[in-house]
Amino acid sequence: MTQRTVQRYLKGTHQPSKRAAAALEREVTRDWQPRVKDRAEREAAQQGLIISTRARFGFHAAAGTTDDARIRMITQVISPDHSAQAVAAHRAGASEDELQEIIGEALGRAYFRDGGTRAAGLGVRFTDVEYLDVEY
Repeated sequence: MTQRTVQRYLKGTHQPSKRAAAALEREVTRDWQPRVKDRAEREAAQQGLIISTRARFGFHAAAGTTDDARIRMITQVISPDHSAQAVAAHRAGASEDELQEIIGEALGRAYFRDGGTRAAGLGVRFTDVEYLDVEY
């Protein structure tokens, strides 16, 4: 297929066959989709990911205290630094356990530590994940 043929398709003076249309769609998706995904991931890493989850979440604390790990529903924006770390780890093929640790630390900093202004030094538990949704 020549560039001129594609230009005719775009202009509307010619119609591609079903086979040619499928091939064009396949090639455009193969080339275009990764670039769109890369751009979205870069922007998310700069702005912060939105994490929605239902999981056992809390500090390593005495049983029965308010910060003890328990099932919680949380929707939280995590910092750009943690977002970039999570995106980079995902792209590098990190395991679910590694990603869960990164997300747990990020949620701990945003949710419990209020961006680092309180509860420094307490370890965060993030286990028994029922669902985890990440939005850019």
